[in-house]
Amino acid sequence: MYPMPRIRTSSDAATDAYSPGDCVGVLLPLPLAGTYDYRVPEGLSLSPGDFVRVPLGSRDVVGVVWGDAAGDVAPEKIRPVIRRLDVPPLAQPMRRFVDWVATYTVRAPGAILRMAMSVPEAFEPPRPVTAYALAEPSPEVRLTGPRRRVLDVLADGPPRPATELAREAGVSPSVVSGLADAGALRVVNLPEPADPMPDWRRTGLTLSAAQADVAGCLRGAVGSGFGVSLLDGVPGSGKTEVYFEAVAEALARGHQVLVLLPEIALSAQWLGRFRDRFGAAPAEWHSDLPRSRRRRVWRAVAEGTARVVVGARSALFLPFSDLGLIVVDEEHDASFKQEDGVAYNARDMAVVRAQITDIPAVLVSATPSLESMVNAEQGRYHRFHLPDRHAGAPPPVIQTIDMRADPPQRGSWISPPLRQALAETVEAGRQAMLFLNRRGYAPLTLCRACGHRLRCPQCTAWLVEHRLASRLQCHHCGFLAPLPIECPECGAADSLIACGPGVERLAEEVSDAFPDMRLVLAASDTLIGPAAAADLVRRIEDHDVDVVIGTQIVAKGYHFPLLSLVGVIDADLGLGGGDLRAAERTYQLLYQVAGRSGREGPPGRVLLQTYMPENAVIAAMVSGDRDRFLSAEAAARRTAGMPPFGRLAALVVSGRDAGAVEAAARGLGAAAPRENDVRVLGPAPAPLSVLRGRYRHRLLMIAPRRANVPGLVRKWVNSVTVPGTVRIHIDVDPYSFL
Repeated sequence: MYPMPRIRTSSDAATDAYSPGDCVGVLLPLPLAGTYDYRVPEGLSLSPGDFVRVPLGSRDVVGVVWGDAAGDVAPEKIRPVIRRLDVPPLAQPMRRFVDWVATYTVRAPGAILRMAMSVPEAFEPPRPVTAYALAEPSPEVRLTGPRRRVLDVLADGPPRPATELAREAGVSPSVVSGLADAGALRVVNLPEPADPMPDWRRTGLTLSAAQADVAGCLRGAVGSGFGVSLLDGVPGSGKTEVYFEAVAEALARGHQVLVLLPEIALSAQWLGRFRDRFGAAPAEWHSDLPRSRRRRVWRAVAEGTARVVVGARSALFLPFSDLGLIVVDEEHDASFKQEDGVAYNARDMAVVRAQITDIPAVLVSATPSLESMVNAEQGRYHRFHLPDRHAGAPPPVIQTIDMRADPPQRGSWISPPLRQALAETVEAGRQAMLFLNRRGYAPLTLCRACGHRLRCPQCTAWLVEHRLASRLQCHHCGFLAPLPIECPECGAADSLIACGPGVERLAEEVSDAFPDMRLVLAASDTLIGPAAAADLVRRIEDHDVDVVIGTQIVAKGYHFPLLSLVGVIDADLGLGGGDLRAAERTYQLLYQVAGRSGREGPPGRVLLQTYMPENAVIAAMVSGDRDRFLSAEAAARRTAGMPPFGRLAALVVSGRDAGAVEAAARGLGAAAPRENDVRVLGPAPAPLSVLRGRYRHRLLMIAPRRANVPGLVRKWVNSVTVPGTVRIHIDVDPYSFL
């Protein structure tokens, strides 16, 4: 039997350290109810935040000392901690952040901790780098030309890894290993090389008076505690260079900085600007990084040697040891909202992390979200406005093309006015961009013999034809299939036709009409990873491209000096459906893509193909009266009690048994909260009623802004028992209603 442990309570005086015999609560990165109690063994002391290896059933897992033991386990059943890991402890603000996010998203804290412990390899000491140096004394070996070059490289420099040594000497790695086997080289273990530090003392671009004023305010906010600044500037107004000044101030004070971007894998130009400003690249964090690099970055963040991190939304959960500033660029972008797993909005959670850490946050956008604008109007955020483009470049001229009056030719998608503007732009030596927010060749394929539509077997969604890849694909679950020769329903041969345009079909039309134009496709399935994106940017900047045909990824912050025409193929796309943010999102997307035009040189031109030129979104684009549009949108939301003036929470009930899902959803509907001013809609089949083979029903809670929505949802869900085969996905403040 183990010695009787001593249970520490929060009332004990020294709750910041635990001695042998004490019991501690360890949070595990698993979706469990809370912490597990463990005993501190002899020869070990622990503190909150320490990473420890502990037994769990028949296996060992890594967790974090979260605080005092719960004390609800019999003392003789409490098992000891195996060991403390050689990793900097998880800082107290980060532990508070994990608890806060768990409460807000109605998830177990361990599910949130798992996002902060996403690289298991980082918890073990880094492996030394094997390098080679000259042996002393040097033995007699037969020297060939390649061998002599290797020895000459080492004679003039420090030890080097085999691959680096072979590259510098211009030999194969086998030459290096041969010298080592002969005793001419000795093995040296080197620590992992540190990345160069950004230099805050370097001067940036010369700022205008307006830019310098805003930069001064952002600098002053660093080191002054929590506060949120909304940097609202038109495309090309120099917002990036302005907030770089705040980054420099944080670095000068010795703090770390986190910059969140919505499309980190497509941020080649941003990274180039950062290197120009600070002389070194920041640490990157996104899903395209190899595991070895993720381990190094995670460890460097925890140790404080990574001074600036630029990343996608998951970077918010990195274990910063001394975070001093958070910047959320393109804060309006829906990519910051995570829908699967733990549902959260990285923009909102960044503000929470800044508040818990008592540091400033800067939200940046040319089209701020309505939520951020309302927060600024109500005094919660400080708003700074940059209304002019840098160096006095005029805004683009925005015009509509009424497709009812100027329709394209049959089988085409580009109207005659846009086709003429495209030809004139390229002939003048400028570049053009055609924007259509639809990937692939066609969004629908049907049989002209029987009318059958090719649908995903796992989702209630049409299969999208990707002609370049010779396949059909579901953009919801990823299902892939070759394009059939015969109709799978009636067996008719050569009867399948593509309906509607995607960017591939648009490129085909441009190539047929203008065979000499140099085209490039820019979509998430044609640009795989940062290297491909960087190559695209280089080709456009070098004028190796005349026309860029792309989806929404081309609308995010790019600066192409020669681009003077933007043509939007379907400006009405996105305005339909029941999404409460449809108008706002469409306006933001159109405004952002229009902002790529005319950033240098002659004024830009934007042509919007539309069947609804009278629509409020289209009218606001043409008039340039953004604030009037936002005021009208805010008034409509306020009247309906919708965000940001009300609160929403979505429950999605799913499973592979349609009857069990429907029964569970009905049970939730019967147990819905009945408090004043709280309404629950549903249950009803979701618009995507089958997704990845799972049947889905939705319920939507609508509550006043003052309501404790997470608390209401937690109480609601806990009041209902559902079978283990049924899953309830909770999304507080949902963005998607599919």
